Amino acid sequence: MSHATDQPSPTLSPTRSAGARLSVMMFMQYAVWGVWLPLLSRYLSAPVEGGGLGFTGAQIGWILGLAGSIGAITAPFIAGQVADRYMNAERALALLLLLGGIVQYVLSLQTEYTAWLMLSILYSVLYMPTLALTNSIAFANLDDPERKFPPVRSLGTIGWIVASVVFPLIWMTKPETIGVLKNWPFIGGDPRADATAQIVVALKVSGVASIVYAVFSLLLPKTPPKKDVQHPLAFAEAFSLFRRIDFTILTLAALLISMIHNCFFIRTGPYLVEAIGFADSDIGPVMAIGQVSEIVVLAVLGLFIKRLGYKWVLSLGALSFVLRYGLFAFVLSSDEPSKGIVQATMLFHGLNYGFFFAGSFLYVEKVAPENIRHSAQTVFGIIILGAGPVLAGAYNGLFDRFKDTADAQQYHQFWWTQSGIALVAVLLLLAAFRPKSGESKTGG
Repeated sequence: MSHATDQPSPTLSPTRSAGARLSVMMFMQYAVWGVWLPLLSRYLSAPVEGGGLGFTGAQIGWILGLAGSIGAITAPFIAGQVADRYMNAERALALLLLLGGIVQYVLSLQTEYTAWLMLSILYSVLYMPTLALTNSIAFANLDDPERKFPPVRSLGTIGWIVASVVFPLIWMTKPETIGVLKNWPFIGGDPRADATAQIVVALKVSGVASIVYAVFSLLLPKTPPKKDVQHPLAFAEAFSLFRRIDFTILTLAALLISMIHNCFFIRTGPYLVEAIGFADSDIGPVMAIGQVSEIVVLAVLGLFIKRLGYKWVLSLGALSFVLRYGLFAFVLSSDEPSKGIVQATMLFHGLNYGFFFAGSFLYVEKVAPENIRHSAQTVFGIIILGAGPVLAGAYNGLFDRFKDTADAQQYHQFWWTQSGIALVAVLLLLAAFRPKSGESKTGG
């Protein structure tokens, strides 16, 4: 007679359980970011009487640009040194998320520019290292990372999409729902406020979600410190790659593209509302169209690199910025700008990110010698994620001067300029980027 102990256990295997937890980790990692980033510039730029904070374009540029830059520069040291050397990665992740969630919640209560700038920098320093930590935790605990990581990582993009779509539908379009949510501890909402004023609730949601995510992180597979972590300044060795003309040209083009890509997050929210006529609650869903296309493009990126080679993939990625921003400007030539064209233009985000940014990191991974490969990615990342946002913040404020007689922001000059900068990057790649023989295609 068989006993219960003889039967196969119905519980998940350790490998499958780890994969499920890592997928939830990625979902939450990008959900706590996607819930507020698409909406933030609209909240910061809207006049105080309209529910915003009334900051200038220059101030918004520094809040988003400088914070992102400092976060990107410090991330390799925090994630690669403190976390990897002294504590388990999942515990470091939990600690950073807990502190970041508290800072984000405090930030939601601020109305002065200086407080916003300082707390935004602090939040970025705490959040940006968690991007690398989640990747490290996933790679360390998946039995076949090359095959299993992409689907796990795709949950992050899905998390961003869900958060950026669901939040506006709940908090910004249904006053009766907001009335109920007003009683939620620490989050709340004001059913009498307009949609713009409700955007600040996204920061509170992000802060509370980050704290919940921190608790969940303690349930992730244990990922002990590495014993072979490089010295914090070891990445300096990777600067030898600048002796390669292809690496130098790619870095210059990426710096230009990074700058205009960061300006997309600074200006697009206000542009959609003020120039195109979307509602505040439409910002997240409209911009989420780009994340959907990103999933599709990343799925076929390897095939395109194999067929076309890096030069054409990167050039097409840069060209997609030219077309995207050019169309943003073009629709403004009509008395009634087409919302449909703007929504369709968001599909270019997949090419923007997949062909150019993902393609660039893949190329660096391919050409860097094995002993400095990680350092090369660190250097490249610091340049385009650190220097790019600073340049974006510095030049974004120049466009505040372009206003009409009613003191409304004029966006066509901004988007045509963005398109022109992207065109310079395209021409630079076509004229001077020459992958060495055998490196132009993945099969080489």
